[in-house]
Amino acid sequence: MSHKAEPSRRSRPGLTSEPLPGGEAPRLPFAFARDQQVLLDGPRLIAGPAATALGLREARRRAGQPLQLIEEPQDLFDLALTRLYQSDPADQTAPELTFDLEDSTSTTGHRDLLDEVEDAPVIEMVNQLLRRAVQAGASDLHVEPHETGLRVRMRRDGFLQTVMDRHDVPVRRILSRLKVMAGLDIAETRLPQDGRIPLRMGGRQIDTRVSTMPGSYGERIVLRILDRSTGLVPLDQLGLKPEQIDMLERLSALPNGIILATGPTGSGKTTTLYSLLKLSDLHKRNIVTVEDPIEYDLPQASQTQINAEIGMTFAAGLRATLRQDPDVILVGEVRDAETATTAAQAALTGHLVFSSLHANGSVGAITRLRDLGLDDFLIASTLRAVIAQRLLRRLCPDCKTSHPPTPAEQAHFARLGVPAPEQVHAPEGCDACSGTGYRGRVGIFEMIEVDETLRSAVDRGASEAELKGLALSQSDTLMGQGLAQVANGATSLAETLRVVGDSV
Repeated sequence: MSHKAEPSRRSRPGLTSEPLPGGEAPRLPFAFARDQQVLLDGPRLIAGPAATALGLREARRRAGQPLQLIEEPQDLFDLALTRLYQSDPADQTAPELTFDLEDSTSTTGHRDLLDEVEDAPVIEMVNQLLRRAVQAGASDLHVEPHETGLRVRMRRDGFLQTVMDRHDVPVRRILSRLKVMAGLDIAETRLPQDGRIPLRMGGRQIDTRVSTMPGSYGERIVLRILDRSTGLVPLDQLGLKPEQIDMLERLSALPNGIILATGPTGSGKTTTLYSLLKLSDLHKRNIVTVEDPIEYDLPQASQTQINAEIGMTFAAGLRATLRQDPDVILVGEVRDAETATTAAQAALTGHLVFSSLHANGSVGAITRLRDLGLDDFLIASTLRAVIAQRLLRRLCPDCKTSHPPTPAEQAHFARLGVPAPEQVHAPEGCDACSGTGYRGRVGIFEMIEVDETLRSAVDRGASEAELKGLALSQSDTLMGQGLAQVANGATSLAETLRVVGDSV
């Protein structure tokens, strides 16, 4: 009986060289490095706790030079794996795919997006689109069929950018592939559907929320991308001033009451609320959250996912939470009168409640609570503070230009009584920022603390204009905070006016 010779390591499948950018030495394929627990990092050979003899031999053979062996625990090895295999977001290149009549709508489980691609072209293209969106730090991916083909756009720093618009792709097969990955009914194309795709990329946990909507030329699919491994940003990096950080630290130590974060979708409300939670004493206080979706992992907190289809709404979750002996409760959003009333009752019975609310400003949250049916006396006795926020695109430091402010630009500062700077900055555009002139974002915050004066005004039913005059100075408004970021060169006046508007 004859035996086939075992392939040599040099020809072993999956171990082909993968050149790195800039002509560096080839690295190990991602799937091999992850499974064999070995990494090549220049002259260093990083080995995880489960490193195999095969992996160590292949890494030394691939390097072709003496290596320094570094043994790392699993958590540090995973961090190194993510760092080494996280591609440059500015690299927008992707091979063009040719499609034939083959199709595969089956899923092989939750694979990593950096695994070697050996699937059908449709699956390969979907993986490329997801990988590109994650690498670019996009918050959303829009898959939009049109009359002659398919357009794909991703939202970066609040703006949509087209990443693909082709006429030669099998649109229905791509849409079906996404629906299969999200666990949706591919036969149902007349009704909206919602699902989720749990992914991993280079060891990072990526949670993708999928929403479908019937359209004229096929279903439109939007994917909300949540990178759950990024961690929370420290308060001083969010754009908060020192006095605002002091206020948040004081608020997080309160024994009871409601603290609200307001702003449009994607303005960072959840990040701010989680930062407040982390300021609380996580070891001595029982912290329970009710969210949709769970965006960050807090090991010391008990986190619950909303499921409205089976009756697990925010109001139902909040009522159940009150029987869990909580000290601090995070409710993802106050959407209706029932949730608002339950949150107020929780605050009255000695609990500290954090939540988000859709309102235009900090004082506008009081008007919104009235609209939801809360009585003035209940708002006055439970509301402790409101944080209104927006995200402004940060000017690219490599290409921003400066000029003396024009009379029209000076007028914006004069209206709020803020001194105009000697120089203001504007976007230019370069390769580092993909020609947009902006890279990253910075937060602006309008914060009010409900003191006795404001509480009395709320209790007697004062108007929003009167409350705003009592609670905020012009420089403390969102526009005032935006102009402060313009003055220090973080953003442009045009960006501030686009996000905040021209209202005082």
